[in-house]
Amino acid sequence: MKLPFLASFIILAIFFNISMRRVSRKVEQKEEDFWERERKSNEVRRKSLEGLEYIHIPFNLLPFDTAGDNEALQNAENDLKALAFEKIVNFTGISNTDLKLEYGTANITALTQYDQNYTTLVRALQNWGELLYNQGRYEDAAKVLEFSVKTRTDVTATYRLLVDIYKTKLEFSEEEIEKKINGLIPIAKNLNSLSKRPILQLLGVPVEEKKKKPPLVTF
Repeated sequence: MKLPFLASFIILAIFFNISMRRVSRKVEQKEEDFWERERKSNEVRRKSLEGLEYIHIPFNLLPFDTAGDNEALQNAENDLKALAFEKIVNFTGISNTDLKLEYGTANITALTQYDQNYTTLVRALQNWGELLYNQGRYEDAAKVLEFSVKTRTDVTATYRLLVDIYKTKLEFSEEEIEKKINGLIPIAKNLNSLSKRPILQLLGVPVEEKKKKPPLVTF
């Protein structure tokens, strides 16, 4: 009985060793590819940023100057107003290496700031929308959150709150609810982040489960 067990153990050890070597080679190759791309990106000259998809806050369409004596709402409005003259671009899911390859190393500081401004924007919009929701101002909350979605935010809570507003707060018909939610789906499908999958599931879009790899050896 010991010999079959020993043979099985040796075979398993061999396959495990082979598997680890393959993984190691893949990791090494990825590292080499990364540093090669990084090297190339550092050689790219500055390019024009005029063609970037800048985000402009529609101050005339969102419920600004309606906070009254509510300090939290006023602070939320102020957070958005502070971005009025800032350049804002959504680079979610795009690495600094890719940005340098596309626009040049000399632009990376500016591009990083634009992306940080975007992060500040979507967080501020989510906070404002949630405050309006808690005040029972559902239509205003929807306007704020819908604008955030238009910027291709990947904040899951933004979509969750919008779905709740559509389904339970604005007395929409089933047809209107379906139309509203369907309007969010194309944007969600094009998200470039890990939040894409849970957001699509939240919107009722079937998402295929990732197939698990079979075990290397089965006895």
